[in-house]
Amino acid sequence: MISFEDLKAQLNEQLSILDGVGVSLDLPALEARSKELQAQLDDSNLWSDMAKAQSIAQEAKKVSNKLGAYNKLRQSILDLIDLAAIADEMGEEQEAEGIKEELGKIAAKVEEMRLAALLKGEYDSCDAILTLHAGAGGTEAQDWVSMLYRMYTRYAEKKGYAVKTIDLLPGDEAGIKSVTFELSGDNVYGYLKAEKGVHRLVRISPFDANSRRHTSFASLEVMPVIPDDGDIVINPEDLKIDTYRSGGAGGQHVNRTDSAVRITHLPTGIVVQCQNERSQIQNREVAMTMLRAKLAEKKEREQLEKANEIKGELKRIEWGSQIRSYVFCPYTMVKDHRTGYETGNITAVMDGDLEGFVTEYLRKS
Repeated sequence: MISFEDLKAQLNEQLSILDGVGVSLDLPALEARSKELQAQLDDSNLWSDMAKAQSIAQEAKKVSNKLGAYNKLRQSILDLIDLAAIADEMGEEQEAEGIKEELGKIAAKVEEMRLAALLKGEYDSCDAILTLHAGAGGTEAQDWVSMLYRMYTRYAEKKGYAVKTIDLLPGDEAGIKSVTFELSGDNVYGYLKAEKGVHRLVRISPFDANSRRHTSFASLEVMPVIPDDGDIVINPEDLKIDTYRSGGAGGQHVNRTDSAVRITHLPTGIVVQCQNERSQIQNREVAMTMLRAKLAEKKEREQLEKANEIKGELKRIEWGSQIRSYVFCPYTMVKDHRTGYETGNITAVMDGDLEGFVTEYLRKS
């Protein structure tokens, strides 16, 4: 049985790690920002601009949640240290196992908070827009895109992120040719920006009558959702806006009007589109949000290139470009080619359990 002295030493170690996380988070600045945001929310004039008010409210909630989670976790460690001291003094050896179990849960939470504190990029705290494209492999690749789409949406559900599909183009026979969807929550872009790249699948094809092994590719693009605060300036004269009828199942309105919107940014050649909202105005707003995100991502990439620190750029969606391989045949394995991290539990990964790969990348980046 573990001794109380060992338990207290491990608890104090976790407290020390958490205090280091607190320094990294800059708690005084967070508390000052929380008070500043609350003062703005208390101003009745703020609510005349609903968009601004909602943005401030969302930031206030994120800051409050971060402070609350840190303070609650720290208090839990202190309470457990006191409990271990009292149990040791009273000779209640049976309490040791319960304290050890709680220590394991606390250590996991401390590690999660430590990793979150590493996300200090300019856009790491933002929501994210993800776009999947089928690559080499035909129907196989389109089915692979639908599998990845399910994987990331399941991951989002487990993390408590909100999922919103922006644009979806079904495959000719099965699967999905391309899909764009938005994930909303704390540090979404920070966690998922490393997923950008080409994903490779090796399996016995369910579409092959001879049951041969096929290799398929799909690319994932990850962009931050940038609020319209004036940092990204878009000249209306630089935009080419096309409207068309939405595809898909349709309904009383969706497929009967030119509600879908495609926007081309002429100076950069960036193209965005949205067809899932009911009106052209809504689709245009979503498309503009996507355009700002792509321009911000392009700006960030150029800055990294200037500093010779660019990582994980999108490559051709084919052999030799993948960042991760998912191998069903001849064995069951998933391997991240950037970190060397691998797992044999491919079923868990496809069901949205991406924690291992995300964590490994954050630790090594």
